[in-house]
Amino acid sequence: MDFCEKILERSGLGQETYLPEGLQCLPLQQNLAMSRKETEEVIIRAVDDLFRNTGISPSDIGILVVNSSTFNPTPSLSTILVNKFKLRDSIKSFNLGGMGCSAGVIAIDVAKSLLQVHKNSYALVVSTENITQNLYMGNNKSMLVTNCLFRIGGAAILLSNRSKDRKRAKYELVHTVRVHTGADDRSYECATQEEDEDGTVGVTLSKDLPMVAARTLKINIATLGPLVLPISEKFHFFVRFVKKKFFNPKTKHYIPNFKLAFEHFCIHAGGRALIDEMEKNLHLAPLDVEASRMTLHRFGNTSSSSIWYELAYTEAKGRMKKGDRIWQIALGSGFKCNSSVWVALRNVKPSANNPWEECLHRYPVEIDIDLKERSSDPI
Repeated sequence: MDFCEKILERSGLGQETYLPEGLQCLPLQQNLAMSRKETEEVIIRAVDDLFRNTGISPSDIGILVVNSSTFNPTPSLSTILVNKFKLRDSIKSFNLGGMGCSAGVIAIDVAKSLLQVHKNSYALVVSTENITQNLYMGNNKSMLVTNCLFRIGGAAILLSNRSKDRKRAKYELVHTVRVHTGADDRSYECATQEEDEDGTVGVTLSKDLPMVAARTLKINIATLGPLVLPISEKFHFFVRFVKKKFFNPKTKHYIPNFKLAFEHFCIHAGGRALIDEMEKNLHLAPLDVEASRMTLHRFGNTSSSSIWYELAYTEAKGRMKKGDRIWQIALGSGFKCNSSVWVALRNVKPSANNPWEECLHRYPVEIDIDLKERSSDPI
């Protein structure tokens, strides 16, 4: 308990994050029924709001992709939505499991690929995670960290390849870049669901996690950079690369100025230290990571859906203008680093019932954390 208290004090989470009903009572109800209730309440409400806001009929949906890493009941979560909203019999339905916090971008990439094949279609993507069955009740410190960070969350996204929808669409999906380093043992083992020495199931975070995350991120950036960076930045990167390879191996890699390529950054709110490192390594300003920090403070780590809470924050603040470019980047077990790039097709206003509707006036907030603690922060 002392360890968890220290983590929570330094986590960057506020006092209003959400825990499921089954974990707010004694004894705890970590059963299948309460797990279903948690997830169904989140995803059904999200999808219901989406249909209401877009005016799209459930019968119009041709593709459904749902991702939830650790909770995958039978019938599947995608089937729960098919039944609840009476989706068509011919729907192409997919349920992604075990793919970690970066699965939201994977789900978008899957929908994108399917839309390239099935013309004149709508694709519904739903990202969530389940907390009820995943609260770790043991004493292994590497497994206790997840209890302090993960909270309830979910998002529903509608994609279309119908040309007539361009006039009312918010964004155009320009690129998706996926990197998977799971062939390396350290990457594969850095975040693993397993039993501790007493047989209690939890998720172990290894000491190699920061190193693995940094390496996987570099690969993603190296792939994405040529697609989005201006010629001047590509030239600087090439010159530094040649110098390091052929003249001086000690030369540091050139970090491109991604602010020349993007106006907005949605960095997965995995933890305060993760956001700190991304801000430092990508040479971003506090305003660039504000959406990520405020999402972590208000909602906690909502896993694969966090990048959508961040996008909703930017919309709610009135900062999304026509032509703005958005970089969503998420890291997850495996180890994976996935990016999606969007361009705003108009000045975007927040959707009705957006998650920031009742609390936006309080944000941004000042997150006061002792800087001396950062060097030893395990998150």
